[in-house]
Amino acid sequence: MSIAKGSETMTIKIVTDSSVELTPAEIKQYDIRIVPLNIIIDGQNYVDGRDITKAGFMGKMAAAKALPTTSQPAIGDFLTVYDELGQAGNQILSIHMTENLSGTVNAARQAGVISTSDVTVVDSGSIDRGLAFQVLAAAKMAQDGAEIPAILKQLAAIRDRTKVYLAVSTLANLVKGGRVGRVTGLVSSFLNIKVVLELTLDGLHVVAKGRGQKTLTKFVDEQVTALSQLPNVASIGIPYAGDEAVAQQVGRDLRAVLPEVPIVVTPTSPIVATHTGPGAFAIIYYTEPE
Repeated sequence: MSIAKGSETMTIKIVTDSSVELTPAEIKQYDIRIVPLNIIIDGQNYVDGRDITKAGFMGKMAAAKALPTTSQPAIGDFLTVYDELGQAGNQILSIHMTENLSGTVNAARQAGVISTSDVTVVDSGSIDRGLAFQVLAAAKMAQDGAEIPAILKQLAAIRDRTKVYLAVSTLANLVKGGRVGRVTGLVSSFLNIKVVLELTLDGLHVVAKGRGQKTLTKFVDEQVTALSQLPNVASIGIPYAGDEAVAQQVGRDLRAVLPEVPIVVTPTSPIVATHTGPGAFAIIYYTEPE
């Protein structure tokens, strides 16, 4: 990820946060630095990805006396990473989950101002694999020698063409975690309904709700049909919280109609699963320009 300027060679380092959904191979290939958030379970703090894994989290959440909570990285956590990466004169592009759901990007911005390194902070407007689409695009472009302004232009284009749909089996976690107040069109008293939410640049919005699994089945069927008719789907992510069988079936349904499109089915991060609750899954995709 080097850019030659005169006699100097600068490298763009990519930083993100642990709400992102990247495979280990992607992280290694592009040398992506992840600043972890924190999960608090029954008073004990766990650093995401270090003290607790995706596989171990769902069991801990189920056994917890109270709903786990999450907290953004401290400004100092970002500052340490920025100063370390910037020591060799590297530029830093730090891309984070939407400000609508977390203060993480604001902590990154404050650290960027304090740091002596050259830091550019981006609010992706997304989360999970939607955030990963931008992180990977930035990493690939940087590796190919692109400069920050060109990368930012492409990230904005990907953000505007990304769709994030979240299927939630229970509202209990959203209610207890205080996220229902951020969801347009959702009444918190109906805890036993299934809900499909869309994450947009101005927050979470209900696109479907009803009693019974048929609500989510209909949502999947509609998405498979809609995506099969799009000629320019670039990539799809299907993160899930606990119920792998359902997510894998969604993946198979989509691969049947889009065999050439990369589809990643993975457990979501504990940061996301804390708020979605068990049984949730998402369909996240972006399209190339026509």
